[in-house]
Amino acid sequence: MASIDIHSTHSTLRERIVEHVFVGEALRALWRRGITDVEVLRSEFDAHGYDLVMGRGQIVRHIQFKTGVRNKPSPVSVGSALAEKPSGCVIWISVTLELDMGPFWWFGGEPGEPLPDLSEFASPKRIGRNKEGERPLRANHRKVPARYFRRIETIDAMLETLFGPLPTGQAPVVVENG
Repeated sequence: MASIDIHSTHSTLRERIVEHVFVGEALRALWRRGITDVEVLRSEFDAHGYDLVMGRGQIVRHIQFKTGVRNKPSPVSVGSALAEKPSGCVIWISVTLELDMGPFWWFGGEPGEPLPDLSEFASPKRIGRNKEGERPLRANHRKVPARYFRRIETIDAMLETLFGPLPTGQAPVVVENG
């Protein structure tokens, strides 16, 4: 069993693992419904407020992932650039010490709609201190309180939140040559 220390010591690795597992689970759930027209694009670096882009049809989601070893999100710093994307959103994923995922927590608009207005939220402070020892405000970020996140129980429910109602069809049939 993993200890809580490994989660902070290797937080970047943990976030990458969770992101990969989320994408794999999402694609598998869509496959099981017969949905194969999904695009997944990864951001090379997080300069525009998102980690991943998922698209299906006309719906393109710019997703910022957050993770934590608790059942509820803490306040989340959201980049203002994410609000400039056509359908930006934040998915906060609760993980166990063994990196099992769920529940999910959602902050975003309906499919095709922008991120809710961030202007009412305060700017968070920077993590690091400046040479005067102060923690200045983080420019172009807003701190979204946990109460604005909606709990989503399953990956299937998360996919419907991202893309709207999905067909319940069967996975594509593979015919083996014999």
